[in-house]
Amino acid sequence: MEFYDAVRSRQSIRRYKPDPVPEDVLLRVLEAFREAPSWANAQAWEIILVTDLQVKLALQETLSKGNPSRAAVADAPLLVCAVGISGRSGFYKGQPVTARGDAWMLFDLGIATEHLALAAVAEGLGTVHMAYFDFAKAGDILKLPQDRTVVEIIPLGYPAQLPKRVERKALKDFVFQDAYGKARFSQMADL
Repeated sequence: MEFYDAVRSRQSIRRYKPDPVPEDVLLRVLEAFREAPSWANAQAWEIILVTDLQVKLALQETLSKGNPSRAAVADAPLLVCAVGISGRSGFYKGQPVTARGDAWMLFDLGIATEHLALAAVAEGLGTVHMAYFDFAKAGDILKLPQDRTVVEIIPLGYPAQLPKRVERKALKDFVFQDAYGKARFSQMADL
């Protein structure tokens, strides 16, 4: 799949077929995650792959009852739990070097998980980014050490249903030139 097609095709998939993800496909998707850039190449991340139904059901309980992706946690054949390691990204010699501190770890994982999501689309798979859950409880379920946190739970599998495409803002509505509010594309109605 061509890159821009993958970008346009990526959607939040909340219904999955039970078909397992072939190992060679999974390795390519994980390789895309691995190749993501990070602060000073800190790579302050780890992944826990979850296929055990009991673990998936326990993780499902960390989400609110109204979360539209809740069912996907149990139904997807595989969960990718993206784990961040504190005190590395945005740090030098153990000290934060910007006012954002561990926010850089979140930023790095955002890049890496989107690499994973785009690779999944290219392989015919679906994902949904999930970050609204009880992080502490998820960490306990996955037996994480104290310096690690679950940043995202990402169901991964073949889509059972594709949602309707959601509209995106026009470029002219959020791209500015040289200063905030100075339109860059004001003359282009279709951007």
